[in-house]
Amino acid sequence: MPKWTPATAPLDDVKGILHPGEQARHRSLARLPVSPTISRYVDRFWAVRWDLRGKPPYAAQVLPFPCVNITFERDGERVGGFVNGVCTTKYVRELTGAGETFGVRFRPGGFGAFTGLDVGALRDRVVDLTEVFPDAADLTAAVLAADTDEPRRALIEDYLPARAAAPDAAYELVLEIIAAMADDPELTRVDQVTDLFDIPIRTLQRLFRRYVGAAPKWVLRRYRLQDGADLLAKGRTADLAALAVELGYFDQAHFSREFAAEVGMPPLEYARNSLRSAEEVRQILGEV
Repeated sequence: MPKWTPATAPLDDVKGILHPGEQARHRSLARLPVSPTISRYVDRFWAVRWDLRGKPPYAAQVLPFPCVNITFERDGERVGGFVNGVCTTKYVRELTGAGETFGVRFRPGGFGAFTGLDVGALRDRVVDLTEVFPDAADLTAAVLAADTDEPRRALIEDYLPARAAAPDAAYELVLEIIAAMADDPELTRVDQVTDLFDIPIRTLQRLFRRYVGAAPKWVLRRYRLQDGADLLAKGRTADLAALAVELGYFDQAHFSREFAAEVGMPPLEYARNSLRSAEEVRQILGEV
């Protein structure tokens, strides 16, 4: 039996969402759990809606997880079903007018195991869903025609199970490695991972390209950078030098440079903006 078993994903976390308080003022976000029939591959369903008609556009920003997403989208620019490969840069979506997206977030490595594809070829790309599932046009039409999230989830959960590839032992190993990377903040270097799992670096790199679509070093850095952004948004600003070391950076300067390059502003500025936005949201909701 594999050591890894699917964990219940926290559906109310905001890790990966940049400026979460501000973003919440411009769009709604819902998450839905998945059934056991697909939970080995799929982490969650999610739905984003916005109505900014008569208002300025808003740039929603995310530090994406190392996951492939299937999305069903409808807005002023595009309508359809899409496969979104792992995005290795900050993702920015301009929200304008009214629109919605219903998404299926696969577990890291899950899309590659489910489809049998080398997902490295999808990195930083978006392709039509029918390029992966040729019979998916009817699914897309049905999902977009559904009025609420529950029937959309049911349609997808009916569609996916029969299209899964054969069980894959290598995927079980990938899941164990990814779980360790995500959950253990002390894992900050690839050599720690190879030692922990007694796996050659080249084997690890091949597994990650085939299943995850990104290099192990990038995955580690992305998880730790998400940790940092999450802590800063929650007010962890007293000792940036200590935070940088906890996240595996050589010093505060290295952390600040990488954070600014990925997020678009220095850590303290990001923290101030996030905390101010969170306070404004609480005031709007009458919590203070």
